[in-house]
Formats: sequence, structure tokens, C-alpha cells
Amino acid sequence: MFRCKAWLLALALSPASLLAAEPVVVLTSYPEEMMSRFEEAFEQANPDYRLQILWRQGFDALPFLRQADQGGVDVYWAPSPGNFARLAKDGSWQPLGVDLQGLPPRIGATALRDLDARYQATELAGYGFATNPKALAELGIEAPKDWTDLLDPRLRRRIALPDPGRVGFAPVLLDIVLQHYGWERGWALWSEIAGQSRLVSRGGTLVSDEVANGRAAVGLSIDFFVASAVSNGQPVAFVYPAHGGLNPAHIAITRSTKQADGARAFVRFVLSDAGQKLLADADIRKLPVRPSVYAELPAGYHDPFVAAQQGAYSYKAASRERLALVTSLFVQWLGQPHERLTELWQRVHAGEAMGRDLQAVRAYLTVPPLSAGQAASTDLLKLFGARQDSGMEHQPASDQDALGKLEIAWQFQGATRLAEAARLLDEMGL
Repeated sequence: MFRCKAWLLALALSPASLLAAEPVVVLTSYPEEMMSRFEEAFEQANPDYRLQILWRQGFDALPFLRQADQGGVDVYWAPSPGNFARLAKDGSWQPLGVDLQGLPPRIGATALRDLDARYQATELAGYGFATNPKALAELGIEAPKDWTDLLDPRLRRRIALPDPGRVGFAPVLLDIVLQHYGWERGWALWSEIAGQSRLVSRGGTLVSDEVANGRAAVGLSIDFFVASAVSNGQPVAFVYPAHGGLNPAHIAITRSTKQADGARAFVRFVLSDAGQKLLADADIRKLPVRPSVYAELPAGYHDPFVAAQQGAYSYKAASRERLALVTSLFVQWLGQPHERLTELWQRVHAGEAMGRDLQAVRAYLTVPPLSAGQAASTDLLKLFGARQDSGMEHQPASDQDALGKLEIAWQFQGATRLAEAARLLDEMGL
């Protein structure tokens, strides 16, 4: 006959143990090493709850959370701002229901939560420059402080540029420059920067590797990739440019959660002093969204709230349609003919070093196939939105659809201008 002490039976039937029987399901794209740290710290602080972690990248998370039961997820936590906004329109979130005191609603031009407090930023990633201090010293130059510094002739062929058509974070890099300098000057900068860079086809880790091994002196990246390289002993550093951008990671509670109390406990922990300090741990090294935490961080730790007061973060996050548009324009105009573009810019720079006036040639290389007004067309942006909804973000341009026909036209127009630039250079004997 089975016997059980009365206190063990009471414990087995307690509300806390019943809550613990059903885990709080957290969907995320963060690495396992980071989530293991949070899982341990949260469960230690909240012994009534346990976590179950599901991993999905941003493009997989969206359809997963659009299932009828939202995939059984209680909390979504990820650096995918577009997903949170789109799912909010679907009515996928419920109000967070936690105290947000001490958490500013925005930093610079970047909102840190939606107006109805259905999702809240938990940390920030900064865009900027991975640098190799030794390589820069050998070139006799200081680390770049802003985007125009990348045009230094000593950096030619020593810049690692992530291909926006292949690297998920790269489209925002394009848009930061376009917003700050304007459409025409911004694209002129990108044409010349691209013309003296090597395109990198795989994410921030490869950019950091290119910089660490000295093949590149500067790489365009996000701070957490470089922080990871630094923690692994690689000889790289990170520079936040004078005009940068931030990518917030958000957290939200699903509409269909069956663990609302546990979900709120987890959200509360992530946003607490303890959770925010853990995000700034040397092995994780994120930028917390609770300003008070920075007073306790090591000297030199980048404080985005101070930088924002100095105008560093005036970049306003763009829509997914806008980012898809600027990415496609880069790919059709600068990316596909990259070798040809590089060769023409080399000839231009060589000619200018000889004192030749090459403004006419520069005009062919720097004017995009699409004007600012055309890029703002609602109909065009809808075409990019429809393509993304169909899962076609990375398909090559095809004349089988309206958007593909436009992209092919951009390719043709860009190729024609490159040919005209080459013709002028030939005529000048350059």
C-alpha cells in the first residue's frame, strides 16, 4: 500500500507545484548560451515557475506565432522589431501588465514600446564599425568616427561590407545612411563605399572574422557580434558612429497564453535590475534599456542614452517594406555588378589622384535608378510587402511579376550608367 506523508501530499497539490507543472514557453532567437543563463537566473528568483525555450529565427517565428493557438507560446522575446509590430496588428499580444517605471518610452528617434504597452524593448543593439586597431595603425589612420570616414583612400579594399541581400541586419545599415544624408547623397556614399569594399555574404560573425584576421581593417556590423569576438580573444574593437542606429529587442505576452502569471513573471524579471544587469554581463554584453543600470557598468561601456542626448540616434526605424526596397535597389544596382563597380571606382580614384576632374563620371556612378519620390510610392512599397508575405524575399528578379519587371529595369538602368562611366574614362585615357 502506497503511503505519503501529509506535508508531501500538501506540497504536491499546492498551487505553486501545479503552476510549475506547466512551463512558461518562451519563443526566442537568442543563442542557447544566453538563454541558459536567463533560465537559471529566472527560476532561481521565481521557484514557482520553470521555462521551456523554443528557438525560431525571425522569418520562422512569424508564421509559427500566427497559428491558431500561437504555437502554445506564452512569451516572445527576440530582436525582430518588425515581427512585433505585425503581430500587434493581428491582435496577437495582450497588455504586458507589468510596472514599466524607470523605462523610457523612447531613445532618440527609436520607440522602446508600442503605445498600448503590448510589447517593450528589453535591450538594444548598436550598428557601427568593427575595427582592427593593429591594421588601422599600420595604415596610419584612426578608427572611423562616422560614415564619410570610410571614404579614406587608405581604406580601399580594406572594408568588409555585409551584403544586404544576404545578411539580415545589413539593410538597416543602408537606411541609417540614407536617412541621415538624404536619398541622393546617401546613395552616392553607398556607391563609393561599396566600390572600395569587399562584400561579405554571411552575417556579423564572418565580418568580425574578416576584421580579426586583418583581411579587413574595418567591417560594418552590430556591436554584439564584435562583443562575442572580443570575449573569444580576437583582436577587434567596435566604434559607435556619430550617426548610428539601434535595433531594439522586444518582449511580449501572447493573447492565447495559458500561463499569464508566469509569463508576466518572466517579463518582469527581464526588465528588472537583475535581468538588465545580466544582459550587460561580459559574456552577453547587450545594451540595457533601463538607464539606471549604466551607473554600475564598467568604465567605457557604451551608454546609448547619453549618446542619444548628443544626437547619435536620430535614426527612425523604417518599415519592412522600405528596408526591402533599399535592399533590392542595392542588389540590382550595386551588388550584382560589384566587380565592375569596384573597377570603375578604382579608375576614378586613380584619375582624381592625377588631378583630373571626374565629376561627370561620378554622376553616372552615384545617381540611383530610383528617385526619393518614386521610392516613397505607396503602391511600390505594397509590392514589396506582398512579396515578403509570400516568402519570396531572396528570390532573384523575374519578369513574371510587376515588381520583378521593375527590378530588371533598375538593373538595366544601372548597367547603362556603368557603361557610360566606362566610356568617359576610356575617352580620357584613364
